[in-house]
Amino acid sequence: MLGFIWRQLRGRAGRSIALLTGVLVATTGFIVLTGATTASRLQVIGSVERGSAAAYDVLVRPKGSRTPQEAARGRVQPNYLSGLFGGISPAQYRQVAAVDGVEVAAPIAMLGHSIRWVPVAVDLTSAVDRDAYRQVIRIDPTYLAERGLSRATARPHYVYVTRNEVAHPVGTIDSLTDPVPHTNGKSYPLAHCDGAVSGGPLEILPGGRPEPICGIPQPVGEPGSSRSELENSGFWTFRLRPDGRFEDVEMVYAGDVPTGTFRPRVRDRLTVDISAHRPFLLAAVDPPAEERLVGLSGAVVQGRALRTNDLPRDIPGVRNRQFPVLATSRPYADGHISVAFTRLHPERMAGLPEAAVSRALQAAEAIPAGSARLDVAAAEEAQLAEALRDRGSCCLGELRSVVQAGPPGYEELPDGTLRARTVEPDPTAYQQSRERDQPVPWLGTDTSFRTLHKLETRGLAGRKTPGWEPVGVFDPERLTRFSDLTRVPLETYEPPVAEGADDRSRSALGDQPLFPGGNPAGYLSTPPFLLTNLESLPQLLEGAPRRQRDAPISAVRVRVAGVDGYSERSAERVRLVAERIAEATGLDVDITLGSSPAPQTVELAAGAFGRPELRLTENWSALGVASVIVQAVDRKSVLLFLLVLVVCALFLANAVTAAVRDRRSELTLLACLGWSARRISLLVLGEVTTLGLAAGLLSVALATPVSAALGIDVSWRRALLAVPVALLLALVAGLVPALRASRAHPAAALRPPVAAVRRGNRPRTLFQLALTNLARTPGRTLLGAGALAIGVAALTLVGAVSYAFRGAVVGSLLGDAISVSVRGADLVAAAATVLLGAAAVADVIYLGIRDRAAELATLSAVGWADAALARLIAYEALALGALGAGSGALLGLLGAVVLIGAPPASLLLVAGATAAAGVGVSCLAALLPAALLRRLPTARLLAGE
Repeated sequence: MLGFIWRQLRGRAGRSIALLTGVLVATTGFIVLTGATTASRLQVIGSVERGSAAAYDVLVRPKGSRTPQEAARGRVQPNYLSGLFGGISPAQYRQVAAVDGVEVAAPIAMLGHSIRWVPVAVDLTSAVDRDAYRQVIRIDPTYLAERGLSRATARPHYVYVTRNEVAHPVGTIDSLTDPVPHTNGKSYPLAHCDGAVSGGPLEILPGGRPEPICGIPQPVGEPGSSRSELENSGFWTFRLRPDGRFEDVEMVYAGDVPTGTFRPRVRDRLTVDISAHRPFLLAAVDPPAEERLVGLSGAVVQGRALRTNDLPRDIPGVRNRQFPVLATSRPYADGHISVAFTRLHPERMAGLPEAAVSRALQAAEAIPAGSARLDVAAAEEAQLAEALRDRGSCCLGELRSVVQAGPPGYEELPDGTLRARTVEPDPTAYQQSRERDQPVPWLGTDTSFRTLHKLETRGLAGRKTPGWEPVGVFDPERLTRFSDLTRVPLETYEPPVAEGADDRSRSALGDQPLFPGGNPAGYLSTPPFLLTNLESLPQLLEGAPRRQRDAPISAVRVRVAGVDGYSERSAERVRLVAERIAEATGLDVDITLGSSPAPQTVELAAGAFGRPELRLTENWSALGVASVIVQAVDRKSVLLFLLVLVVCALFLANAVTAAVRDRRSELTLLACLGWSARRISLLVLGEVTTLGLAAGLLSVALATPVSAALGIDVSWRRALLAVPVALLLALVAGLVPALRASRAHPAAALRPPVAAVRRGNRPRTLFQLALTNLARTPGRTLLGAGALAIGVAALTLVGAVSYAFRGAVVGSLLGDAISVSVRGADLVAAAATVLLGAAAVADVIYLGIRDRAAELATLSAVGWADAALARLIAYEALALGALGAGSGALLGLLGAVVLIGAPPASLLLVAGATAAAGVGVSCLAALLPAALLRRLPTARLLAGE
């Protein structure tokens, strides 16, 4: 049997090679193209909160930035961005913004906590004894935070009030020994304290003798040191004038530059400022994008909105570079200072050295003089308002000490509660090597939950000291959709709130929520409420590590076009955009559409300043869906690649059927010689299977180099699949012709190869004759047209998505929202299907010419010109191509309409273009069979008739 099969194949070498080539092309194409179907895809799992509306639909973060809680539980802690500093480059941000379907892409670059000095005014007017000749008011401050649970007593401050005249040096000091002008209009030698020139105030005694007022010793740290406000101590001197008002001095400014000279100042009330060091989280945004995302300019309550062209400015006369910021009106930080006043009556103050002043104050009679509670947040608001009124003044906020606080870690308890891990406090993160006494929030040594890192901004050192100045103040609760998102803390500006989770914690908090206490390393972190623009980043990050300078953006918040609340179609549109962003950038992408509240219980260890252990409920977020990047098979691409095999199977089936018909006499003779129907079937299947096996083995050899040339990774194991694929393809194509061959009756050899015409019909034109010829073998004609129709339908659908919808379309099928996106491999598969369909058309034309060779020879003998015969064949190819391409374009158009609804005009253009291309390819494919007309052996064919 095998030998007989080999001789049959060799005897019809041309036909065998043609069939072998068809199987080889289809199999190799399938194996190579399926190598491109396994790709990174965004898989979404879970349900969403219907009826939700978020400021953004997709969150893009640096690769690997998901916390273990997110990965394991799909939950995000409030203010998740506060611990994320850089990781996305400007180029990656531009890739995100360029993705089709992205309506708004708003970047945010978290920079760190700026430690801001806030002067808190203390009014001592009521504590002054107006009958005393001299007195000292001692201020004992106690700093409180976290609903008063954390508290610490600071060093006392002192205010010396005397009825005698007090004189201060007026300005710059040119001589340490000669008399210098003072604020009372006279000149005196500079004050000396503890044997050294102090340049401090002088008290003018009744006899006119000046005595220095030295105050108490002030601690001064070494370079690179830091200290909190608990270690600060002040000593101020005032004169109580005869009219009951208070006199001190103030700095004289020339524009916005301090001159270094002083002048007397008279006030009705006696007030001094004690310091509070407050951290403000600084971030950079793109103002236009932020405006489109949350309406930032509409939330401005003082000053003006931040602009793209707001650039850092150097202040003339001082070594400061001020960066523009938009500050918040709601710091959402809990901080107060409780002060107690004590009136002291020392016998003497002027002329005493510092150590003696301290002893005199300790020995003096102490009389309680009242108390007050100072609101640090109100002091911050007043400071910002003054800065906006005096726009251009120097040095409101400093950026020399900027710290970055990482995210907290957790241990999960058996009941699902999370226990926040503690870390060792690190006040050294605030230090600067060339600066003394860098400010540290008083809670900087408290129990810490976040690791601190220093952001080096000293690239400006030696030239300019970085600072910030406000251009305006915004209220975060006026941001677009902010009030609706109070329940869902996935908003960038969401206030951090934690409620007591048990009776003990609620009682300790006074049934009030816990706010951040002003410690960057504390558990609760504020949102970014100090905003600069991205254009300021290059100058601000001059001294930062290269990693952050090159990739300063921490996250990109994306709003998808056409999404307004949740729907199945909106969810699919968001998923598609998220997948494209992930493919384009390789970053972590989360779908935030439909996020819902997910209360989470958290345990906090006790603090070092009195706060007890607390059990809190935080308003975490459950992401709308869990989204992960997985290796998945693109089912749509696999379907397209299978169409390549289907069209090839149709091509083979047509060719094998024709071969069986051509060998009717031979097969009938074998039946007469005693061959069984089963054996005849095996003969036909054996020939086809042999060709399939040969094509599969050749495909194994070709798959690897072809895939390497196309940049597609195809392993040797995948390449070996070519053998069973080719065998299966050959068996499927040859099964029906083999069964028909086994049923052939010996009398079938006498039947004509075409269908009988029951009623005569005389064609009047060549085109009608062409149609008649196609109708004589309807099965063959429909097979060729169907193969072409499949390819054109696939190309129409792929082309519609690629060009009419820019590569992706979201629609619904059988009630389910689906999306279709097109890759390069899909276009190749669709084009290959069309080409194989054209090959099937060419095969139909070729078989028609061969079956009607005698007729064509007769027409040639009776005077038909070669051109007329060529036109006849061309008309047949045109009609066959029009039937296949037209029906295929219509099928593709209907498929698109089912998917997306009413077709746009561009879709109709795509369908028309693919139909025309299918007809054109069919006509080109018919050129080779038409060339056989000139090689017809007319004499031999006529003799045979």
